[in-house]
Amino acid sequence: MKWIKDNTGRFPERPFYERDEINYECERIVTDFMRGKYGKVKFPISTDDVTILIERDTSGLDLYADLSREGEEVEGITDFFINKKPFVSIVKHLSAQPNMENRLRTTLMHEYGHVKFHDFLWRRFYQERLLGSPLQKGPRCKRSTILTTSQVDWLEWQAAYASGAFLMPMTSLKGLAQSLLRKWGMYSPIPVNSDRCNEFIGHTAAMFSVSSEAARVRLLQVGYLSEEGQNLQLF
Repeated sequence: MKWIKDNTGRFPERPFYERDEINYECERIVTDFMRGKYGKVKFPISTDDVTILIERDTSGLDLYADLSREGEEVEGITDFFINKKPFVSIVKHLSAQPNMENRLRTTLMHEYGHVKFHDFLWRRFYQERLLGSPLQKGPRCKRSTILTTSQVDWLEWQAAYASGAFLMPMTSLKGLAQSLLRKWGMYSPIPVNSDRCNEFIGHTAAMFSVSSEAARVRLLQVGYLSEEGQNLQLF
């Protein structure tokens, strides 16, 4: 990580993470947790374990929050404090409706991305607030930015990327990719909207219990799918 100027004006400077840094740290956190609890790494990580992991590193998690005051698009909030760990709130309809579980998992890990990668940032620049009061308004995360967004909005982009990296860690994802691509006799990024692309997405979504859209975004981000059909070597 290195510090660079924050062109959004939110902070004087902000952290810049290489993708490999985020991938490594997210995988380390999740695999250490699984080994500590089960003695081995297995996927998918359950929704219960996701909540336990977040509760471990926060002062609280509200899975049934009324976020209507923030606008109908806001589905997750992370608030930061000087004298305690962050507090995460998730809009209630994601937890209340079983068919929303994939979105719930992605949103939980998005907020966890803010917890792990941004808590120190708030503490560094907003220490003047009174103890017990939330620091400068924390991330209000909209449905449209949970999976991905422009890198101009670096705060949300980092959390969105981390969400995929927590749920679909690179080592396990690479193992799945190698198995499928060798089976198919393919060694290059697969063009999106092809039959193999859809099959790849389906296997990824099933292995990690994520939505097809979350799987698609992750596979594009790490280069296993290509929107341009570029002939780039994977392994």
